[in-house]
Amino acid sequence: MPIKIPENLPAYDVLTREGVMVMSEDEAGRQDIRPLRIGLLNLMPMKIETETQFARLIGATPLQIELVLIRMSDHESRHVAADHMESFYQPFRALRDSHLDGLIITGAPIEHLSFDEVTYWDELREIFAWTQTNVHSTFGVCWGGMAMIHHFHGVTKHLLPHKAFGCFPHRNLVPASPYLRGFSDTCVIPVSRWTEMRQAEIDAAPGLVTLLGSDEVGPCLVEDRAHRALYIFNHFEYDSDTLKREYDRDVAAGVAINVPINYYPDDDPGRPPLNRWRSHAHLLYGNWINEIYQTTPFDITQIGK
Repeated sequence: MPIKIPENLPAYDVLTREGVMVMSEDEAGRQDIRPLRIGLLNLMPMKIETETQFARLIGATPLQIELVLIRMSDHESRHVAADHMESFYQPFRALRDSHLDGLIITGAPIEHLSFDEVTYWDELREIFAWTQTNVHSTFGVCWGGMAMIHHFHGVTKHLLPHKAFGCFPHRNLVPASPYLRGFSDTCVIPVSRWTEMRQAEIDAAPGLVTLLGSDEVGPCLVEDRAHRALYIFNHFEYDSDTLKREYDRDVAAGVAINVPINYYPDDDPGRPPLNRWRSHAHLLYGNWINEIYQTTPFDITQIGK
């Protein structure tokens, strides 16, 4: 089954060219099936790029997915046209009475701020609380995952002296987890952040289980069963050239930045980077979607009850 997104959303053409099955609203309406409603709370400045990355992953399963694009109610994006936001995004306040089978909360380039300095922190805390009554399963990504684990458990983020930047090997710590079904003993994951979560603090919080971790960059994927949530602090969703574009941008701006580790062949920025995480990215998000499908109520209004 395909992912259902508007035909004029930029991701529609990109994913069609890649061979991902996509379906328009009209086509989906002719099928007698309840699609899984998966929301994307997109906090990244480059909205269209992020939409495409996550639509690619959740649209690769055999299930019909309806992607719901969500924005903060009063925060205005400065990096994407206002008509794009108006056409495709719903403010959270318009969805308060709705239910979702799944919700992805993306990262945001505001790691240097404490959580209570973020202008939309109060509304984001309201969304976190809303996930406990109106969302079956939530996936917090990078800063979004750090914010969620802090909100529910008080685990804090710590500034790093240098940016964690590159592709790092991670160990499969819980091979029996349904979210890691099909995973190898190790996998490579792109990392791009100025902060870290510490394993000792996660271990001290009741009910949290670290599923993927790295000796070099710390915990990566954490399950929070009590809150029906996963938190991932790194970027399986990244395109092959995302780290390259970040590196080239910083070099052009004169920002001190190391060559992303284990990303370019022989660490040579003049050579095309290799994607070594794509298959595990599809596995993880496919496993998450499958777990939602297996456990979510058929009557979506019963979520949270």
